[in-house]
Amino acid sequence: MLSRSAQGVYWMGRYLTRAQYLSHLLELHVQALVDRPVGEIHFGWRRIYRAMKRLPPPGEEWLPEADEFALADSFTLADDLTFDRTNPESVWSSLERGRENARQMRHCISAEMWTCLNRAYLWMRDLEAVDIWRTPEAFYSRTCNEIHNFIGVADATMYRGPAWRFMRLGRAIERIQLVVSLILAQTDLSRRTRIPNLGWPSMLRAHRAAEAYSRIHGIEIQPDRVLDLLVADPLLPASLLSSLRAAAGELDAIETGPGVEADAAARRLSGRACAIILYDWPEAEERDDLIRRVGQCARDLHDAVLGAFVDYAIEDSPLR
Repeated sequence: MLSRSAQGVYWMGRYLTRAQYLSHLLELHVQALVDRPVGEIHFGWRRIYRAMKRLPPPGEEWLPEADEFALADSFTLADDLTFDRTNPESVWSSLERGRENARQMRHCISAEMWTCLNRAYLWMRDLEAVDIWRTPEAFYSRTCNEIHNFIGVADATMYRGPAWRFMRLGRAIERIQLVVSLILAQTDLSRRTRIPNLGWPSMLRAHRAAEAYSRIHGIEIQPDRVLDLLVADPLLPASLLSSLRAAAGELDAIETGPGVEADAAARRLSGRACAIILYDWPEAEERDDLIRRVGQCARDLHDAVLGAFVDYAIEDSPLR
C-alpha cells in the first residue's frame, strides 16, 4: 500500500473519532445545562478543556460563579469547541479534516462511505453556534449518529485490505489518547473539589458504561470502581484495554512496514501498553502515573506507526 494512502486513511480514522468523541462529551454537557448546579457545569467545561489540552477563549478565565453567567459562558465555550475554524480540535475542524482525507483517498474507501461522510460534512459546513443553540443536544446527537453511520457503512462495504486496517488503527490510537486525557483531567480536577464523586457519573455516561457499571457494582458510584471499568474491563468497548487490544490486533494484521525498526518498535509498544493494564494496573498505587505511561505509549505508538509506514528513510526500506 502506498505510504500516502496509509497516511490518509489513518488520519481519516483519527479525525472522525475525535469529532465523535468530543460531540458526545458536548451532548452530555449541554444536557446538564438545564438542571445541574453551576459549579458542576463549570467543572464539566474545565474537564473538557483540560482533556483537549486547550485554553478557553480570551475573556472566559474561569468563569464567574453565578447562575446568570452560566448560559452565556456555555454558548461561548460550545462555539469554541464546536465551530471555531481556527481551533484544530473543534468538531467542525475534525470533521472537515476527516472528510478531506477521505476525499483524497476515495480510491481506498467505498463509494457509500464517501457519500455518507460527504453528506454529514455538507450538513454541518455552514452552521454556526447560533443556529443550533435552541436545541444543541439534538445537534451533537446527530453529529455522533452521522459518524456512527459512517463507521457502520465502512463495516458493511469496505474491502478488508490494508486501508481498512489503517483506518481502524487510527481510530484505536485516537480513542486511547482521548480516554487517557479525559481520565487524567477528571482525576486531577476531582482532587481539587470538595464535592464527593463530582464528574464520575458523567464519566460513565461519556463512555457508555453506566449500565455496565450498575449491573456489576450497583448504583453507588465509587471512583476506583469507575476507573477499573474504564481502564481495565476487556468487555467494555470504550475501555482503554479494549482500545489497546484493537490497536495491537490491527498492527498484527498489517504486514511489516518499510521502516523496519519503527515497525518493530510499534509492535513492542502496543504489547507493552496492554501489559501495563493487564499486569500493573490491579496492584497499582499511583494510578495516575500508570495512565500517563499508557498515554505516553500511545503517543510513541503513533510516532512509530508513521515511522514504519509513512516517514521512513529510504535506506531503511528492505524494498530499495
